[in-house]
Amino acid sequence: MRQEWEPEDLVGAWTLVEDDWRRIANKRGATRLGFALLLKFFELEARFPDDPNEFPAAVVGYVGEQVGMAPGSSPATTGGRGRSSTTGPRSARRSSNGTYPLRPDLDLACGSGYSSLVTETIKI
Repeated sequence: MRQEWEPEDLVGAWTLVEDDWRRIANKRGATRLGFALLLKFFELEARFPDDPNEFPAAVVGYVGEQVGMAPGSSPATTGGRGRSSTTGPRSARRSSNGTYPLRPDLDLACGSGYSSLVTETIKI
């Protein structure tokens, strides 16, 4: 991916068109920006990027303006706070071995030892 883009080339290659907008319609925030960047990158290169640094700053800014993402508000600059953050409620429930605790009433309903069997079998 080239790193320098003239304004008219940037507009010609990275402007989101009607089909692009349909594809990103159900995305919000940084997810919408990332998806739009990947979509256009794939159209241009017929591959996905190996590294986020393959996106030139001018491209990220231009696509970000289109999807309503202000420069500097990407997950990389906000500390990664999002749905997959490791500081949210789901991570608080996760035990040290990477499993989620089961409800204690499962042992009563399914027989003693059920939750320990499931915990050993299913690692989330």
